[in-house]
Amino acid sequence: MNFYKKNILFCTLFSIGTLFAQNKDPQAKQLLNQVNKKVESYENIQISFKYVLENEAENIRQETKGKVTLEDDKYVLDILGIKRVFDGVKLYTISPEDEEVTISTENPDEDNTIAPSKLLSFYESGYNYSMDIIQEKFGRKIQYIKLIPIDSNSEIKYALLGIDTLTKHIYNLIEIGSNDTKTTLTVLDFKTNAPLSQSFFNFDAARYSDYYINNLD
Repeated sequence: MNFYKKNILFCTLFSIGTLFAQNKDPQAKQLLNQVNKKVESYENIQISFKYVLENEAENIRQETKGKVTLEDDKYVLDILGIKRVFDGVKLYTISPEDEEVTISTENPDEDNTIAPSKLLSFYESGYNYSMDIIQEKFGRKIQYIKLIPIDSNSEIKYALLGIDTLTKHIYNLIEIGSNDTKTTLTVLDFKTNAPLSQSFFNFDAARYSDYYINNLD
């Protein structure tokens, strides 16, 4: 499973920039701005999440859990037994099963990827959006915003971004692909301002001295 494909979706963070879409619901834009303002107030964020991929026509259902820690553009992502460490310059993909470390320069523009550092701001450009339904989830009011890609050739039909109306944190993201595959990422735990060590986002080569190092650059 390629965890970064847009049609399978994911993973991140910070700041509302220039908005390029032509059809922006002012109420939805206001709520998204509130979400980003809240996110920008944190030094770092740690998210535990559940990821589900479903396609009823093909009788497919895959479910997994993961964790990502974010600070500025840097991140550490753990999912499917693989750890990805991005120190702001290089991406280190660590596979204990294969005893291999792949070193590369992250390029979120390749293969329609969404980098973990764009999980909470991927919608800033390329989408029209509007307010959708409100649902009760475990005693929380979740306001959904519907996002429709401007690109008519997008692999995504539409996405629904669920926001907790009280905390202004993202609760989940539901994406419907052009092939009717549904992917859902649900935030299970959201922690902020953890006391991280200075080396938290650094790759420690000494810990992997027995691993094969595959340097792609």
